[in-house]
Amino acid sequence: MKIDSAIPQPFGPLPPASRPDGAPAPAPAAGSDSSRVAFSAAARGLLAMQDGAADIDAERVAALREAIAAGRLSIDPGRIADGLIASARELLG
Repeated sequence: MKIDSAIPQPFGPLPPASRPDGAPAPAPAAGSDSSRVAFSAAARGLLAMQDGAADIDAERVAALREAIAAGRLSIDPGRIADGLIASARELLG
C-alpha cells in the first residue's frame, strides 16, 4: 500500500471537457456577479476540515512507513475489532 500525501482538491469548476454531460458551462446572467458563490454551513464545515494538516502526525507516519519496510509492523486484530465496535457504539448513540 502506498501512502501519498498529495490529496486532490475536489472543489472548483470543472473544465468543459470533463463535465459529466459534456455540455459547456452556462454563461453568467447579465449583471450577475459570477465570481461570488455562497456555501451552505455544511459545505463551509467540509472546507474547513479539508486542510487537515493538523490531523496527520508526520512523525508517526514516517515511523509506520519504516516499520512496514523493515517488516516489523505487528497487527493486533483484537485491538482493531475493539476500535470498530467502540466507533459503531458511538455512532449509534
